[in-house]
Amino acid sequence: MKKVINTADAPAPIGPYNQAIIVGNTMYISGTIAMDLQSKQLVKTTIKEETKMVMDYIGAILKAGGCTFDNVVKSTIFLNDMNNFVQVNEVYASYFKGDFPARATIQAAKLPKDANVEISVEAYLF
Repeated sequence: MKKVINTADAPAPIGPYNQAIIVGNTMYISGTIAMDLQSKQLVKTTIKEETKMVMDYIGAILKAGGCTFDNVVKSTIFLNDMNNFVQVNEVYASYFKGDFPARATIQAAKLPKDANVEISVEAYLF
């Protein structure tokens, strides 16, 4: 049986999906971008600030599902420009203590709402 996770502390979905789904002992968090919660507009500042916003939103979704970043086992980062890889890594790494999850980083031709970064994660509920 699946459980839908949505929180007001992260952007509402912009399409026919949920922020996260829990099936068994696994939580799947949808791709998250840097959208302002009130205006629902994309926030474009620096790549570091956008990445921090995305990671904070992921943290809120994890919390709503009873998890923390310690539960994350896999992440996928989509970048509009691979030249931002080092800066995104600096911010991303600061959210984990100890072992890092498995990860893929992909340069995408275009992201939703022309975002610079989108991140999705999978977490194991232990």
